[in-house]
Amino acid sequence: MQNLPFSNANVPLADLPDVEQFDWQALSPRYMPINAMLNLLVTLVLGLIWWVSHYTPLAAITADYQPLAGWVMLGLIALSVLYNVYGIVADQHVAYALREHDMGFRWGLLFRHTVIQPLTRIQHIELKRGPIERSAGLATLQVFSAGSGTYTFAIPGLPVERAQGLRQFILQHQDLQHGG
Repeated sequence: MQNLPFSNANVPLADLPDVEQFDWQALSPRYMPINAMLNLLVTLVLGLIWWVSHYTPLAAITADYQPLAGWVMLGLIALSVLYNVYGIVADQHVAYALREHDMGFRWGLLFRHTVIQPLTRIQHIELKRGPIERSAGLATLQVFSAGSGTYTFAIPGLPVERAQGLRQFILQHQDLQHGG
């Protein structure tokens, strides 16, 4: 058996790449209003439920519980409004980056997350387009890591052409790596 030389030298921390130096790309400007409208729709549905439960005889809530039900629904509506505002601000902090050998995705307002996926570890990649995304010309790119059962990250709000181009670049990179 042949002994291969083993090396485990220290890596100077100053030589590590700075993730903030990536060329981060924002999501399509068309994505944010659509996402805000979908969140607003949830708020409106909650408001409608509150109105029906509070002001119509259709609700089967007894008079004893009607004030409590009203306050609970108003609390849910208030939380939904806060969630809408948070979503609008948080969407501005979602970005992706593509480099020669890896792809990055970052998100979060209060809790920031950054995922860097080596292209050689991507098992497959999917484009998802629901009816609302199709009508806006957008797509979601899901990146699946080798060895995981679910996607590593999903980049929403990409123009279809950009999503297809990213997908094609990754597939070509994999072909080069695997000799195909």
